[in-house]
Amino acid sequence: MTAGGAEARTPPDQGARPALTDRRVLAIALPIVLSNATIPILGAVDTGVIGQLGDAAALGAVGLGAVILTSIYWVFGFLRMGTSGLVAQSRGAGDAVEEGAHLLRALVIALVAGLGLVALQGPLVHLAFSLAPASQGVEALARDYLSIRIWGAPATIALYGITGWLIAVERTRAVLMLQLVINGTNIALDLWFVLGLGWGVKGVATATLIAEMGGLALGLWLARAALGAAWRGTGSAAVLFARDKLRRFMGVNGDILVRSVLLQGSFTSFMFLAAGQGDVTLAANQVLMQFLSFTSYGLDGFAFAAETLVGQAVGARDRARLRRAVALTCKWGAIGGLAISLAWLLAGPAIIDLLTRSPEIRAEARLYLPWLILAPAIGVASYMLDGIFIGATRTGEMRNAMIVSVAVYAGLVAVLAPLMGNHGLWAALTVLNLLRALTLARYWPRVLSAADGNG
Repeated sequence: MTAGGAEARTPPDQGARPALTDRRVLAIALPIVLSNATIPILGAVDTGVIGQLGDAAALGAVGLGAVILTSIYWVFGFLRMGTSGLVAQSRGAGDAVEEGAHLLRALVIALVAGLGLVALQGPLVHLAFSLAPASQGVEALARDYLSIRIWGAPATIALYGITGWLIAVERTRAVLMLQLVINGTNIALDLWFVLGLGWGVKGVATATLIAEMGGLALGLWLARAALGAAWRGTGSAAVLFARDKLRRFMGVNGDILVRSVLLQGSFTSFMFLAAGQGDVTLAANQVLMQFLSFTSYGLDGFAFAAETLVGQAVGARDRARLRRAVALTCKWGAIGGLAISLAWLLAGPAIIDLLTRSPEIRAEARLYLPWLILAPAIGVASYMLDGIFIGATRTGEMRNAMIVSVAVYAGLVAVLAPLMGNHGLWAALTVLNLLRALTLARYWPRVLSAADGNG
């Protein structure tokens, strides 16, 4: 034992660590891409099952309730990213106890936050409906939906932390399995509760709640060894939640939260401003935003691979390994970005036609499709740098870079939207993604410094 009471840690054998190869990058990235591909399916099934009832109020209630909860839960997405970076560094440093301890801290935060949402559901739901008023029938059904689903808050938030831990320890096949089990359970119960038992909106909510709880149980089982090792290694809550450990954990996650709120605010403002361009343009932008969503789903896997491999290199204090991790993950990210751009170039018009039957909206969406063709090729750098900086836990730099990027974006919107209309909005959004990369790139020396154990 050291004088401070902690076990002395011997740096891991440099030659014992697995080699960084293309195969390893793809083994991390591809299951994430497949996992993300399942996400839109669940929403489509929820909509389709309720749609079979022929009740517009029920359909609107499920959609509105899901949006409200998604918006609330999104705030806690920082747990996924923060946990991933911290765990990857502990893994690189050969500190198995801290690998699990970071997850334990995330789970405690998720439990407290989730129970807080349950306790505050009344004021939160009131606020949500004051911001997004609905008809009396829709609001009543949405309240039924939310009163059931809110009990899954601790599980949903905890799954962010578990997913981050699984990514950091390179168990992305388990992430895919977890997503398939949650969505598969949800879909099966949707069909049974709604179409079989006739529970309507409450059936959809109950199906999702059970799926979330089941997902948490599976996630905890997948992490059982690490959680047990962490509890045995720390020995007490006082050690697990020591002030320095908790300060770092909260600092990393707090920076990511600020960064994410600014980014989400930019996308939200884009849609609000687009509403002023007319109903057809607003609808066309909604169609085109699906292209951005699919781009994100496709590139996330490579960014997550960067989080993992960069974090491990920083934890091992290995600058050469860090450079190789960045080179390999960015190479595959670039390939992915260019492939998606090519897909939108070749299939974009056909995809637009699948997403809407309105000739006016189809024609309008085609006018702005070139911005979406550019988006993956231009935006991939920002995705990859996010992954690199999360892995290195240089989250203060991420926060500061986003502040600058969003400030410039706001200025561009003010200038370009009056001059160029909707093209001006898409131009500003494209520049935002470019600025995210440029502002982060200037902090690259600090990532290298982190691999040397500085800062």
